[in-house]
Amino acid sequence: QLQLVESGGGLVQAGGSLRLSCAASGLPFSLAVMGWFRQAPGKEREFVAAINRSGGNTLYADSMKGRCTISRDNAKNTVYLQMNSLKPEYPAVYYCAATFTLSIVTNPKQYAYWGHGTQVTVPS
Repeated sequence: QLQLVESGGGLVQAGGSLRLSCAASGLPFSLAVMGWFRQAPGKEREFVAAINRSGGNTLYADSMKGRCTISRDNAKNTVYLQMNSLKPEYPAVYYCAATFTLSIVTNPKQYAYWGHGTQVTVPS
């Protein structure tokens, strides 16, 4: 069965770093555009970053530029999100998603496959 499983979330102090992982199974991972999204309580799910099939192209939300890096290892069927200089904010659940579009897309409605999320908390 197709499955996306996020891991690596937790509580991190302001200014710290965290690396999220998303392990995929049951799908042709190397043919999928992969994205990361986040959702805070009472907020809509928002785009964070995405990476194309080969890993040669990436796209980041303006708020995340310079603070995170998305990467993938197709041999391990895994996509990562490295986050640095974390700022205090409302706790959010970070979701991994996959789409088989031909290029990077940012609308969550364009992603058909989702993990269950991993929570990230950066206290004040």
